[in-house]
Amino acid sequence: MSEGIRKAIEEMGFVQPMPVQEEVIPYLLGNKNDVIALAQTGTGKTAAFGIPVLQRISEIPHPQMGEIGRGLPHALILAPTRELCLQIADDMRDFAKYLDGIHIEAVYGGASIEQQIRALRKGVQVVVATPGRLIDLMKRGVAKLDDVQNVVLDEADEMLNMGFQESIDEILENVPEDRNTLLFSATMSREIERIAKGYLHDYKEIVVGSRNEGAEHVNHIYYMVNAKDKYLALKRLVDYYPRIFAIIFCRTKMETQEVADKLIKDGYNAESLHGDLSQQQRDLTMQKFRQHTVQLLVATDVAARGLDVDDLTHVINYGLPDDIENYTHRSGRTGRAGKKGTSISIVHSREKHKIRNIEKEIGKQFEQGTIPSAEEICKKQLYKVMDQIVKADVDEDQIAPFMQDISRYFEYVDKDDLIKKIVSLEFGKFLAYYADAPEIEPVSSKNKAEKTERGKKGKKTATPTSEGYCKLFINLGKKDGFYPGELMQFLNKNVHGHVAVGHIDLLTTMSYFEVPEEDAERVIKYVNGQRYKNREVRCNDAEEGGKPAKVSRKSRATRESRPSRESRSSRPSRDTRNSRDTKTYKKEDWMKFLKGEVPDFSEEGWAIRKPRKKK
Repeated sequence: MSEGIRKAIEEMGFVQPMPVQEEVIPYLLGNKNDVIALAQTGTGKTAAFGIPVLQRISEIPHPQMGEIGRGLPHALILAPTRELCLQIADDMRDFAKYLDGIHIEAVYGGASIEQQIRALRKGVQVVVATPGRLIDLMKRGVAKLDDVQNVVLDEADEMLNMGFQESIDEILENVPEDRNTLLFSATMSREIERIAKGYLHDYKEIVVGSRNEGAEHVNHIYYMVNAKDKYLALKRLVDYYPRIFAIIFCRTKMETQEVADKLIKDGYNAESLHGDLSQQQRDLTMQKFRQHTVQLLVATDVAARGLDVDDLTHVINYGLPDDIENYTHRSGRTGRAGKKGTSISIVHSREKHKIRNIEKEIGKQFEQGTIPSAEEICKKQLYKVMDQIVKADVDEDQIAPFMQDISRYFEYVDKDDLIKKIVSLEFGKFLAYYADAPEIEPVSSKNKAEKTERGKKGKKTATPTSEGYCKLFINLGKKDGFYPGELMQFLNKNVHGHVAVGHIDLLTTMSYFEVPEEDAERVIKYVNGQRYKNREVRCNDAEEGGKPAKVSRKSRATRESRPSRESRSSRPSRDTRNSRDTKTYKKEDWMKFLKGEVPDFSEEGWAIRKPRKKK
């Protein structure tokens, strides 16, 4: 390896090569050595291909190295996203810091193509590109690949998932046959094997770990909650890890923005990252996250690709992805460079089968976690506040001019009272919230058993009725063009006064819908006997099995004897009586949390380190 590259990587803090680097670098230094490397994000892939690529270019006689006006690169690196493209180009420039005459250019969509054209025409040795923009430049006759000797496809599986298969085929058909090709992927799919067979020659497969396995230093935990409690569970988990530094993955752009807005509204240091944001907004958000000025980044899978951030303590899956490969990429964001990390999944009962499928694929077992109690959260937050106060840096010169006034102001304040007031300023919001925090109901296996039993009996009311609601039957279904929108319009038109509607089950010839128990009689009264598209409407309690509604005095008395939603919720349930979260905490009794052992902060303690500054 050249002296210039060695000097550069020593300045960057490289001490010992990582496993993927030990395997790939020596092999790539040879000629016609094609490689497929299966490795997770954060295993040192950029150095694994960047160092040998630069070493081979530095050995080329200087006059051949991209004279001004030729614009013929010797290495081509393809990446799925703009962010990853920029990250690779920055790392390559750091590696080539002491190499003369080597120019590296990143070309990608969302930026001025004219500026990229000018850079290529001046002459570059390494092009880092997204497939779409590179093809555009090829069609304009600017990006000429005739002298390319090294081709790297980084995160090839993600490029294929994003629909770049035809673009990759077109690019590889326009580079010389006599080249080195390196394909990096976190997983080995059929599409990856197809590209390997079509464009790689006698390739070597290098596997860091096992095929398709999850990152080695990542713990996988899932929390089973009802769908309506997902956000409450997210808040509790974030509160339980005061020094958390995490990416929260959501399935859609809309969900991403909604979760981020809720977190910001509730006082958390959070930002959103998704495709509906402008490129300038995305760049600013990622810059703040890399600098650790944002604690929680709520993102979609695509938008977070290429986001290279050190010291992530957690990855939180706010719902599991449909594709197991996406989970592998998500969890690989933490536990990097030999550090520990945790991948948390907040799932509901219908997603449990995905957990089992992921376990089989990555070869690791998930641990089922228990949502932290209010007392556990408050205790950890209290110790965090005390730790911050004790370890706060004091600039004596800066505060000295004010100390006389400060001492005079607090002269008659008791020391213990002062401590309480300082702690309460920081800690009071948690006590205030968790004193009356909404309760997260455990996922009951009873409902599942009832659902199975109902299915065996052939009844249509398989979905359990929500607490405080009454399920009603109506003799209209999809065959009648009766959908949720039509149901709401029908109720608004015929029922006097506002009615909240819960879960709706639409079948072919009939439907079931939930209304608050106190509104059930009123809905039946006004809906039963109405006409919908020349059809007489029947509506009654679903427990009556869909029979014509005849509300007798007896049934009315029975319904009136049933406890209302308010009275039922005020009476503690069996789960509530056994829960640790039923206590009410007041500001003045926060001292109770000082009892017992000091909470363990080791899991997330190293997250507060600032990222290394580049020289």
